[in-house]
Amino acid sequence: MAASDGAAATPLRAVDGRVPGRRGLATRQRLVECTIDLLATTPYRDLKVTDITRAAGTSPATFYQYFVDIEAILLAVAEQTVEEGRQLASLISGKPWKGAAGVTSAEGLVDGFLEFWRDHRSTLRVVDLLSTEGDKRFRHQRVLMLNSMTNALATEITELQSDETGVEPMAMAGALVGMLVNLAGHRGGFEAWDIRFDEVREAMVRLIYWGVTGPKLPRR
Repeated sequence: MAASDGAAATPLRAVDGRVPGRRGLATRQRLVECTIDLLATTPYRDLKVTDITRAAGTSPATFYQYFVDIEAILLAVAEQTVEEGRQLASLISGKPWKGAAGVTSAEGLVDGFLEFWRDHRSTLRVVDLLSTEGDKRFRHQRVLMLNSMTNALATEITELQSDETGVEPMAMAGALVGMLVNLAGHRGGFEAWDIRFDEVREAMVRLIYWGVTGPKLPRR
């Protein structure tokens, strides 16, 4: 798990405060990965320590060396997932956003975000639910992930749109990120309404491009 921006890496510790060795870290990570796998088929409220340790091939006693309870390992899962999600900012920063190349950048962002959401939908659903329920730890993780993308988009909007457009970069960036999150999580709903998701994807690409650059979509 990476440290937060600008901070030195903080070593992972066992419940008793010790820093695990290589084998201990591998065991901890196996517990985290098995939890991620189980969340694909088990509601997080139904998840038990014995389910995780059975899948990991270890014991509850070993689990409690690294995590005080189920919520603690869910937070570790969230931190790992969110750290991967923060890398989505690389699909924004330094990419060309003018003209047809900008459309390609918008496509790359939309497709990369949809792929990330599809691959991590089980754990992201837990982060969303616990954030909505008011758990500040999970809300913080969600903010970390989305802020990295929002800040990257705001930087590009600032560079590409003059003050004459009247666009507030952070507001526009936040709206675009919110759109990505909500539409990625609502894919099944569109299909239930007989709306083809490839058409939704194209709409997302256009909205990202227009939101970042301001002008009309160029011919491709």
